[in-house]
Amino acid sequence: MSAQRKRNFKIEAFKHRVDLDPKYAEKTWKVLEHAIREIYNHNASGLSFEELYRNAYNMVLHKHGEKLYSGLVTTMTWHLKEISQSIEAAQGDLFLEELNRKWGEHTKALQMIRDILMYMDRTFINSSRKTPVYELGLNLWRDNIIHSSKIQDRQLNTILELIHKERTGEVINRGLMRNITKMLMDLGSSVYQEDFEKPFLDVSASFYSGESQQFIECCDCGEYLKKAERRLNEEMERVSQYLDIKTEPKITCVVEKEMIANHMKQLVHMENSGLVNMLVDDRYEDLSRMYNLFQRVTEGLRLIRDLMTSHLRETGKQLVTDPERLKDPVDFVQRLLNEKDKYDKIIAAAFNNDKTFQNALNSSFEYFINLNNRSPEFISLYVNDKLHKNLKGVSEEDVEIVLDKVMMLFRYLQEKDIFEKYYKQHLAKRLLSGKIVSDDAERSLIVKLKTECGYQFTSKLEGMFTDMKTSQDTMQGFYASQGFEAGEGPTLVVQVLTTGSWPTQPNAACNLPAEILGVCDKFRAYYLGTHSGRRLTWQTNMGTADLKATFAKGQKHELNVSTYQMCVLMLFNSADRLSCKEIKQATAIPSQDLKRCLQSLACVRGKNVLRKDPMSKDIAEDDIFSINDKFMSKFFKIKIGTVTAQKESEPEKQETRQQVEEDRKPQIEAAIIRVMKARRVADYNSIVMEVTKQLQPRFLLNPVVIKKRIESLIEREFLERDEGDRKLYRYLA
Repeated sequence: MSAQRKRNFKIEAFKHRVDLDPKYAEKTWKVLEHAIREIYNHNASGLSFEELYRNAYNMVLHKHGEKLYSGLVTTMTWHLKEISQSIEAAQGDLFLEELNRKWGEHTKALQMIRDILMYMDRTFINSSRKTPVYELGLNLWRDNIIHSSKIQDRQLNTILELIHKERTGEVINRGLMRNITKMLMDLGSSVYQEDFEKPFLDVSASFYSGESQQFIECCDCGEYLKKAERRLNEEMERVSQYLDIKTEPKITCVVEKEMIANHMKQLVHMENSGLVNMLVDDRYEDLSRMYNLFQRVTEGLRLIRDLMTSHLRETGKQLVTDPERLKDPVDFVQRLLNEKDKYDKIIAAAFNNDKTFQNALNSSFEYFINLNNRSPEFISLYVNDKLHKNLKGVSEEDVEIVLDKVMMLFRYLQEKDIFEKYYKQHLAKRLLSGKIVSDDAERSLIVKLKTECGYQFTSKLEGMFTDMKTSQDTMQGFYASQGFEAGEGPTLVVQVLTTGSWPTQPNAACNLPAEILGVCDKFRAYYLGTHSGRRLTWQTNMGTADLKATFAKGQKHELNVSTYQMCVLMLFNSADRLSCKEIKQATAIPSQDLKRCLQSLACVRGKNVLRKDPMSKDIAEDDIFSINDKFMSKFFKIKIGTVTAQKESEPEKQETRQQVEEDRKPQIEAAIIRVMKARRVADYNSIVMEVTKQLQPRFLLNPVVIKKRIESLIEREFLERDEGDRKLYRYLA
């Protein structure tokens, strides 16, 4: 069987030529031109878009794309010139409406024309790098309408006039404005910017420059700020309604410059209504408005902050140096706290809790609090007043608030060790007199001080509480060993204080009554018998006593008095009349303490259990004292305090200062040794810097003091000067 022969088939092109009508392109374009004219004349309903598309397709396919494109440009340009004449003829308010109507018709026509010429858009225009149909239509509208000599300026002036009317309170057609500005944006960002935005910003600057000058002359600061804020909000709303969103930062910048930046110094210093008056009168709303507006401009917040700082420092300086206000330490500190609360509230409510303002507030308080070297003493007195009597019935949360405020002032102190000195003295008095209102509050404050300054700062304070607890256990053991029963004689309560933990007290012993002295001797024997190697010294100036007293007509009272007062009163069990001199000889109480003691017993109304002759507040050696038989009180228990100065006297103040200076010396030397141990060799400036940094939490150091301590350490051969460089110091191990 023979194999079939394979055959190959081939498709060949059509052999005969197809000749097009030479007038094909012209005829086809006439059809398309007519269609474009009908579209512009609103007669598109009778057109066959499928046939028109096929005609445009064939023209491009047969290499007549250039004719089609150029014909389109010519036809559209002709129609746009007719449209231009129609817009130019519109009068008054109808001008923008006609422009907007014709723009709408043009864009609608462009969409239909683009659909017809879609094939040209996709092929011919891409390959020849010509402008697409829709974009071409926009460009022709721009060149023939928007940039027409009779339309361009008229359009801009009309828009700006309408915006001016709106600024002056008139109602305008925002929808029309939105369409016109959107038309400019659709024509390109450069058209919007050059034909509208730049002139708009220039005119706005001129408007707000004039208006701000008018406002500044007739309004106070608060009113001016309200108007500026309202204008700013109006411009932002205007942008959102009918301008390009990118215009917002530009127009707000204009308003900020003309209404705020150019006048901010005049505003903050405005007489009777500027920043200082707002601060004084707690005008939170005005302050908040000023903060929000000024933060928009360069250096605005700095101006507010600097002026607030200047005012606060001047006010604080007057507060801490006014002699009248220094008479009452508690009121002095309360004023400081009130001032701090005031500005804390202003910063929170008006200044958005701005950290830079809070830092300025803190630096101002630190500045003027330390102008008064008695601030540490006064703050301690304030704490003493609160913990002594003013926390009764106060909730735990409120107690913590008070303590936190005290700690806030404490942080501002540059000499925290002086506060520690006074606080220790006041705490000792509260503990020894049994005037601790809240043990939790006392310990809470110590914890806060420890957190702030470290364990070393509060170790002695905690030791004082430990001594009080230990003393209770000691007294229980003492009475258990003696077998005392109630009513058998004087009852003794002793607090055994550790030397070093408690404030140093002068050892001013007095002559105790025989009844008391016997019990004291028994306690001494018990204590020394149970604790070997210890020594007891009686601090009679720190004790209290409860006495049962019977006056004329059998009236009985229980008197709570100091140990010194007890010694004086018990003399009258065996004498009717005694002179001050005789009392002093019998008791050996120091003169100043005795005078205060007698003043408390004889010169305080309602507690004058003694009669003084002659009657006066001053105590002289020949003054005669006797029991006041006419003494009466509705209370059975009567507390007779000792007349004391609330503040230290000047000599006492100098003595405290000297004690503090002495206490600082070993601390400074210890810091120097720590630095030198770590470095081995260091120059003077490095030592001063490191030592100051270490001791800053406790007190502020003068470099001269550090230099003296360095010299002292050199004399005692802890340090030596480097022989090669005398400015260097070497640690001697």
